[in-house]
Amino acid sequence: MLVCRLKSKIHRAVVTAASIDYEGSLTIAADLARQVGLAAYEKILVGNLANGERFETYVILGPEGSGAIELNGATAHLGKPGDRLTIMSFTWLDGYEAGRHTPAVILLDERNRVVR
Repeated sequence: MLVCRLKSKIHRAVVTAASIDYEGSLTIAADLARQVGLAAYEKILVGNLANGERFETYVILGPEGSGAIELNGATAHLGKPGDRLTIMSFTWLDGYEAGRHTPAVILLDERNRVVR
């Protein structure tokens, strides 16, 4: 049997930009994505702490060290710069792996720097 578990989480990321004129996705600074094991085009679930919106999209890697967290395309309607997001990805694990799995989690400050 496989079970779904949290794989990665970026908590309290601050939206730095929103662009409706884009095909879609969420841009995440490459260094932040790497710290939690997120890959380009990986499916993510995003929760907006400011307005309660939840949506699925995929990762686009932004410039290293930029702190970029950008809502693109239709997702730009679901938040605005300054909003705080929780960004999550999940994985399927067998019972043995699930019992030993620990997700990669980072908490960000108001400038999208890792606090822990």
